[in-house]
Amino acid sequence: MNFLAHIYLSGDNNLLKIGNFIADGIHGQPPEDLPEEVKKGIVLHRFIDTYTDAHPVFRQSTKRLHPYYHHYSGVIIDIFYDHFLAKNWNEYHSESLQDYTNGFYTLLQENETILPEKTKGMVPYMIKQDWLGSYASVEGIGGILKQMDRRTANKSGMGNAVKQLTEFYEDFEEEFRVFFEDLRQYVKEKTSKI
Repeated sequence: MNFLAHIYLSGDNNLLKIGNFIADGIHGQPPEDLPEEVKKGIVLHRFIDTYTDAHPVFRQSTKRLHPYYHHYSGVIIDIFYDHFLAKNWNEYHSESLQDYTNGFYTLLQENETILPEKTKGMVPYMIKQDWLGSYASVEGIGGILKQMDRRTANKSGMGNAVKQLTEFYEDFEEEFRVFFEDLRQYVKEKTSKI
């Protein structure tokens, strides 16, 4: 899953959200000086990634993209699934997507001191371009995929993946719904044990 899903799956715990958000930039054990709940968020992020990569429905989605994008297929599906979460946000959360994402941006700014340096550099762009809110539209997803394609020196071809998103839109959305229900249940069980 991509940023929005990781944040959402952290529930109402702000420090857990931060940990879940920064986890990709933390290798090995979380730094000792981080608050305990941030460390738990990092652990939760890793549980979510492991579960997602092994889930048969997620794998079914990636298989559809594999002929075009090979090992980048999983990254693309993470982003597609964030699109479906954002698009159907009112089914999953009582707060509007805009209010929710603005609240998260504020949370990052208020806790800048605990963010890794790389994340600190990314946050202003994320807020200015409203990455999380942009997930709700196909055009927004296209922009995100093009940005990611540039980061791989255009080797991934991810900038073209909107074509498959629109071509198989209903299939991907149905797979997201099935997968996400399983993931939400899994996270509920895991969170109680972290």
